[in-house]
Amino acid sequence: MEKPRFIRKRKIRSRLMFSIWVCVIPFIILFGTAIIQLYGYYKQYDQLVRNITGVNEYNMSFKSEMDEMMYRIIIGSANWSDPEEKLEGEDPERLISEAKVEFEDLKEHVTEPNVETDIDALLKLLDILDERVKDILVNVEEGGHYDENMEMLDMNIRTLTSLIQEDIQKYIYDEAINMEMLRREVAAGVINSVRIQIVLLVLITGLIIYISGRQAKRITNPITELCDMTEKFAGGDFTVSYHTDRDDEMETLANSFNSMVGEIKKLVDDIHKEQENAKEAELRLLQEQINPHFLYNTLDAIVWLTESGEKKKAIQMIQELSNFFRISLSKGESQITVKDEREHVRSYLEIQHHRYQDILDYNIDFADDILEYHIQKLTLQPIVENALYHGIKNKRGKGMIKVTGMEYGADIIFTVEDNGRGMNEQELSELKDLISGKKSNDRQHGFGMANVEKRIKMQYGEKYGMTVESTFGEGTIVTVRIPKV
Repeated sequence: MEKPRFIRKRKIRSRLMFSIWVCVIPFIILFGTAIIQLYGYYKQYDQLVRNITGVNEYNMSFKSEMDEMMYRIIIGSANWSDPEEKLEGEDPERLISEAKVEFEDLKEHVTEPNVETDIDALLKLLDILDERVKDILVNVEEGGHYDENMEMLDMNIRTLTSLIQEDIQKYIYDEAINMEMLRREVAAGVINSVRIQIVLLVLITGLIIYISGRQAKRITNPITELCDMTEKFAGGDFTVSYHTDRDDEMETLANSFNSMVGEIKKLVDDIHKEQENAKEAELRLLQEQINPHFLYNTLDAIVWLTESGEKKKAIQMIQELSNFFRISLSKGESQITVKDEREHVRSYLEIQHHRYQDILDYNIDFADDILEYHIQKLTLQPIVENALYHGIKNKRGKGMIKVTGMEYGADIIFTVEDNGRGMNEQELSELKDLISGKKSNDRQHGFGMANVEKRIKMQYGEKYGMTVESTFGEGTIVTVRIPKV
């Protein structure tokens, strides 16, 4: 009669435990005495390692992190004086406080006088550094003091952090010497233990070989099968699974393997999703692109105006260019107000009007009640640029670009209208395909508009975006629809 499965499992476990104890008991007796002797060494060694490891983190990063953090605070990129816009983690006082706590806790665990002296010196330097940092922070909150703060950064902060780093390195060096002394003591004790273990090892080896031979076949066969499955899995086959009729540890291992395969497959799927999300970051980078030809041409125009003696127009053009790039950058923000977007388009058209005053007029009309809503920056300017270069410049005589914005229920509607060359049906169809992504982008025509369309749909959804209407010889109208945000 077949024994119940739970009895078989208990029998296998008993055999394994018997084999293990036969091999382990002699070593337990030997190691019991050795552990008592070595335990004291271990505590000292462990504490030394903890001390060195903890201090080494500050040796690697404290100076650079403190210097860079104070520099960002001084130049204003950390927004220290504005609590609502202050960057998370930009708190030098907290960094110093954490270092003090770390070194004071370290001082309680040191065992040698030389390293205690090192820690006292570090704590004094941190106190001085804390005072110098507070002086700079007070200046930053008051405003101004930029030159004074930069001088204090060079003469005080960086000097103190260098001294702190040197003292940390001295502490690590002293602890390393203490560790070497401890290593020699441990080595002497270990040699005696090893001599005894060698004798006992020879006697036990024969017993281990005999017992392990009996158990090896029962254990290694299913493991070999599992290894084969693992190789298939490593080759990219996520459909593999391992099953066994054994009611012991191998069953647990098989279940764990199958679970691991499922989890890794899920992780691979998640990676694919992350790659899709990376496309969003790529589009964000596209948003920040600035046409270098526009900058070069504008600068050339400014030089020409200056050489021609028209300094007033040159100054006005420089002011418009500065305003254009200020809004283009927007401190790294991807969203700006409709008012700023209007100003951005106005600056662009005003610059181009200076260059093409014989062929270009423009009109911008935004309803006042939409100005405080938000919009992705660089939404309208690429469309206006397209209207100028592919509409107005290809028209005989003077052209007009009209940019309007108004509320439409829960949405905002913008239109960019020109009376330029316009497009025939084939050209209009090709442009719509470029904008919708059905065709690859052409950087000469439609690239900026396709970029705008992708960003709008990614940000607001498929129901939002742009439409294009055009009549050859009459002009083009581009309509942009976004929600009120």
